[in-house]
Amino acid sequence: MNSVSVKTRPLFWFYILVVYVIIQFAWWSYLMVNLNNEIYHLKTELNLLKGETPDEVIVEGNELNQKLHKRWVMIFGEGVVFMTVLLIGIFQVRNVFKKETALTQQQQNFLLSVTHELKSPIASTKLQLQTLQRHELSREKQKEIITDAINDTERLNNLVENILLAAKIENNIYTLHKENCNLSNYITEGINQTLRSFNYKQNVVLSIDPNIYMDIDKTTFPSIILNLLENAVKYSLPDSTITVSLKKQNQKIILSIADQGGGIPEQEKGMIFNKFYRIGNEETRKTKGTGLGLYIVDYLVKQHDGTITVKNNTPSGSIFEIIFNE
Repeated sequence: MNSVSVKTRPLFWFYILVVYVIIQFAWWSYLMVNLNNEIYHLKTELNLLKGETPDEVIVEGNELNQKLHKRWVMIFGEGVVFMTVLLIGIFQVRNVFKKETALTQQQQNFLLSVTHELKSPIASTKLQLQTLQRHELSREKQKEIITDAINDTERLNNLVENILLAAKIENNIYTLHKENCNLSNYITEGINQTLRSFNYKQNVVLSIDPNIYMDIDKTTFPSIILNLLENAVKYSLPDSTITVSLKKQNQKIILSIADQGGGIPEQEKGMIFNKFYRIGNEETRKTKGTGLGLYIVDYLVKQHDGTITVKNNTPSGSIFEIIFNE
């Protein structure tokens, strides 16, 4: 059975119920109006049968007509209130259903991606160790395989750290411990160490102004840099340039990472920081990831009293810009 039809079936029956309620409301409103009209005509005929004079019948008929008019107004007013409340309820339920459906889809995508992301470095490391065990290799080749195994282990460690950190964020049990440090040196050393560990095919250029100090949590702040750098690498072509810059301007500290990749569609820029959200479909997407990186970045930036925005790069790509209050 098609998964889309399964997901939309509850909403379909909800709409059927809404249509039924509206039809029933319209039908009962029609019956009430007809009933009031019949009462008016019956009372008029009763007055005539009682032998009242034409003038008395006219006076009482006018009174009945006024009462009838008031009842019509009352029925119309209650109908408007009922329909307004009903439409608001329909809109709210529809939005909640769509959000739940989207969240469920994102969680399914997350399970698909995290399964692959966990199995891939484990399988790779296992193969590398088996190669060392079964074959007589030169010292240089052994060092190369060991380096690859360490990189895969580090990749697996970063993934697990992201999952654990996301769980702590979700349960509000994570507390930052900030201390003042030379942010310029801290970022430069961190990125240079990353570049030595991972053989990126892109050219990473640093544009770091010296001696910029800031209070940061040294345990989690690297996650901001590494997740944004990893994101830029994933969506950039080989030999393209990724620029990491840090500067101080108007009492603000501005950190940005710019790539020359395919960019982010305008309609998705507001959603990329949501938990589990990734552009495209997990079954057809070629890039690695779990949809947690930017979610964690957004949280950590806010905890460091900053804001993050994504802009278009020229001529192509994206710029993730973080502005911290000094």
